[in-house]
Amino acid sequence: MAIEKHTDLDVYNLAEEVAMEIFHMTAMFPKEEKYSLTDQIRRSSRSVAVNIAEGWGKRTYENQFKRHLIDSMGSLEETKAWLSFALKCAYIDTNYHSELISKLEEVGAKLFMLHRNWKK
Repeated sequence: MAIEKHTDLDVYNLAEEVAMEIFHMTAMFPKEEKYSLTDQIRRSSRSVAVNIAEGWGKRTYENQFKRHLIDSMGSLEETKAWLSFALKCAYIDTNYHSELISKLEEVGAKLFMLHRNWKK
């Protein structure tokens, strides 16, 4: 299947899926976290997918596309750090934390391969 839009990329779809899972998870965080942890983790997780989409729009410029993939990887690592805080604050349990980290690592591996193999 030819890739015609960013939603044809497996990595985008997986990143969006994880971001939505994090959105639903954070709905259960304490109210006092609304403008801190909840907001930060939602923003960083969404940024993973959004940077892929934005980069796709600039894909005719190889360096621009790759820069957005790198930004996406940065947001992914930020999301992992916020998940660590959620675990340490006991907002999520160890098993769920591990499950989310595993999904994010899969996204990261796909991002790395796309970045490494992308040519105009």
